[in-house]
Amino acid sequence: MGLNRMDIEKVKYIEDIDSAVDYLFTQIPPSDILKKALEYSKTAHKTQFRKSGQPYVIHPILVAAIVSSITNDEAMAIAALLHDVVEDTHINIDEIQELFGTDVSHLVEGLTKIDSIRDAELIPSHSNERLVVSALSFRKMLLASIKDVRVLVVKLCDRLHNMLTLDALPAQKQERIAEETLVVYSPIAHRLGISFLKNLLEDLSFSYLFKEEKRHIDNYLDANFHAIEMKLDEFKQSINKILVQNGFCEDDFEILSRVKHKYSIYLKMQRKGVGIEEVLDLLAVRVLTDDPVKCYKILGLIHLHFQPLSSRFKDYIAVPKDNGYRTIHTTVFHNTAIFEVQIRTYDMHKTAELGVAAHWKYKSGGNNSIKLDWLHNLGYQNESVEDFYDLIKNDLYSEDISVFSPVGEVFTLPRGAVVLDFAYAVHTHVGNHAKSALVNKVKTSLINELHNGDIVKIEVDENSITRCSWIDAVKTSKAKTNMRYKCNARIKDINIKSSINIVATAMNLNSSRVEEWFDKNNCEKRATIATDIEHFREVIHKYITEINQNNRFKRFLSRHRFKLKSYSFRDLEIYSTSHVSDVVFDYCCHPKNGDEIMAFLEKGKVHVHHKMCSSASKKLENKEPMVFVRWEQQKAYNYNMIVSLHSGVGTLAEFLNFLAKLKIDINQIELGKNKGETTKYCEIGFETKEADINLLRGKIEQKIKVIHLIRTDDAYK
Repeated sequence: MGLNRMDIEKVKYIEDIDSAVDYLFTQIPPSDILKKALEYSKTAHKTQFRKSGQPYVIHPILVAAIVSSITNDEAMAIAALLHDVVEDTHINIDEIQELFGTDVSHLVEGLTKIDSIRDAELIPSHSNERLVVSALSFRKMLLASIKDVRVLVVKLCDRLHNMLTLDALPAQKQERIAEETLVVYSPIAHRLGISFLKNLLEDLSFSYLFKEEKRHIDNYLDANFHAIEMKLDEFKQSINKILVQNGFCEDDFEILSRVKHKYSIYLKMQRKGVGIEEVLDLLAVRVLTDDPVKCYKILGLIHLHFQPLSSRFKDYIAVPKDNGYRTIHTTVFHNTAIFEVQIRTYDMHKTAELGVAAHWKYKSGGNNSIKLDWLHNLGYQNESVEDFYDLIKNDLYSEDISVFSPVGEVFTLPRGAVVLDFAYAVHTHVGNHAKSALVNKVKTSLINELHNGDIVKIEVDENSITRCSWIDAVKTSKAKTNMRYKCNARIKDINIKSSINIVATAMNLNSSRVEEWFDKNNCEKRATIATDIEHFREVIHKYITEINQNNRFKRFLSRHRFKLKSYSFRDLEIYSTSHVSDVVFDYCCHPKNGDEIMAFLEKGKVHVHHKMCSSASKKLENKEPMVFVRWEQQKAYNYNMIVSLHSGVGTLAEFLNFLAKLKIDINQIELGKNKGETTKYCEIGFETKEADINLLRGKIEQKIKVIHLIRTDDAYK
């Protein structure tokens, strides 16, 4: 099912027509119509050669082979053989229809249309302009205009073979094609659920666009190859033994293993701001079985025998993804490692690897069931009483274990605690600076689970190490609190630098001048400018007021000139004093809905990055122009409030006007009939998009005394 990496290497090194034809017919039976299409393609391309010097026809033959490896749709294989004849030769689409039928001609026409859209939408390869914006536009046009999803599948296979033979092109062209692949084609493969193609396209593009980062990941995987293989084999054997002991026959299931693909590792490192050793789902196993009910039985056995990370459990069998993906995901501890476990049926596995191509039940125009809209995940949550309870409950209610320092000092930890919990128990400094550990004189991971009587030695680094992705792996509140504090401090530092750049861009000032002004005005809350739009507006207002007061005899700064305009694009709100035409999610970090984000302004277009992204970090340090960005706040929350209102003409109207500026929508209002002449109690029911009750209270109390404020849609209240 599908080409594996070994087959891909084979395709890459096929350099003559006969070998290409032989390979094609290992993937699909040589019917008369297919042989006719093959000869037709050979004749049409006989005078053409690729940059490598090879006959051009090898390319369509191998594209047809890749297509045939993922679907037995013969029309698609024929279309792959003919996909360039209309574009590159004198042959027209009517001739294709006459010789090979309507279905094939319809597919070839769709493939020719893609090339014409590409020519119209994409910046030429010799240009120095950034490709991202036009590539996104190209992708949008493709998804909107290609009615038969089979056309996109053939095009993805065409692009895969192009990526495999990219070495023959000059470096600049390699980068442009790799960038286009990463922005246009791998997301389409993802939307169609063809993870086999998506992963290959991403890794091939990654090797041309991020050479240094790929070398770093390769070096780590090569250096740890044997250890990784041993861990995966040992874990697979453990699962096998548990399933057999609990009533499964060996024929009832199959266990596969994998290391996360390289571009995916890189993205995780960018989003989390971590090193490769901190990527929690680096190692994974898949357990395949023949029945969905067995999937849940396997899940139960795995959770009973290996400690799960409950925060990383996802059931996509009960609630499938929009592209049809169905699998149970869980993450568990085993010995010195953390493993992602995916549990699915064989049928679900075929769908996950081949997506829409796994169950080909439609012809032209029959892809209405395929959803191509963008999916996003939730990100950071606000601290709450529930979060605090969750932090301490492990300390309060779990059994204890005793572990020792090398000098025999005893430390009591909750069962399930890892080495990093021990490091923080010794001292906060040791936890913050821990780089590696010895458990019973054997070098081990910092997230290795500890057992009663272990002797633990921590090796520290002189530099403090921030590990945001490991907060779920530790068990003690001390470790979680300190790690969260360091992560929040890192985000705060990024927000402070972002705030300076955002104000400087909005006011058209040098960032050093803005920083000077912040220092002079004791702007302690400067970090919130990047996250609180009202505070951002206040700062601009204050700056203009101060400049106008100090320059009494010079031309006044116009408030209108620096008015923040609001823009809405793809679940994002942008605030800028200059015009914004579009928003781009850069492929170096691919932030998801809810992630911590920041945005850079480039020629009227906003480029959005994850706050932990190293590419964004360089832009931040270089003080590149920035704008205020946040995810659209979709939900409205209901509140009930009682305030103390001074008697006086217009007092209520003034207060209601203030609430309107805070975007508060009032549902009901009642003035108290208390006899006191100077004050009245006013009860108001309202809704707002602000979820943080303390932040909301603080804003309202700038104007008036709040006696009582509760969320009426909060069950805990």
